[in-house]
Amino acid sequence: MIDMDITIHTCSLPHTDPDASLAFYRDALGFEVRSDVGQGTMRWITVGPADQPGTSILLAPPAADPGATEDERRTITEMMAKGTYGWILLATRDLDTTFEKVQAGDAEVVQEPTEQPYGIRDCAFRDPAGNLVRIQELR
Repeated sequence: MIDMDITIHTCSLPHTDPDASLAFYRDALGFEVRSDVGQGTMRWITVGPADQPGTSILLAPPAADPGATEDERRTITEMMAKGTYGWILLATRDLDTTFEKVQAGDAEVVQEPTEQPYGIRDCAFRDPAGNLVRIQELR
């Protein structure tokens, strides 16, 4: 076994409307904004839980990759519109309270808190870009 010192620092999700995404992650989920660079729809916004400064989500414009072809960009746009492109799994100790707070922020509810047959309890929302945000209850 190789001894490695690696942590998960940042994951990324695409956004189509930076202001709407910022409102969802900051206001509905309660994440702090760590950086917001760029302008217009070409903004890279880094958010994360205030008590976990070493873990972040980068909200990025999907069309900004210079290596993506027009066909690839079109496919990404279509997948985002269907909600099949990006997703993230978050966790909380109090799923019911978290669900109520996120739902109160007018988030699109995909699934109310549910006991899953595979042993977890979770709920799900879509962010403004169509990304699936699942929230699992820690036990």
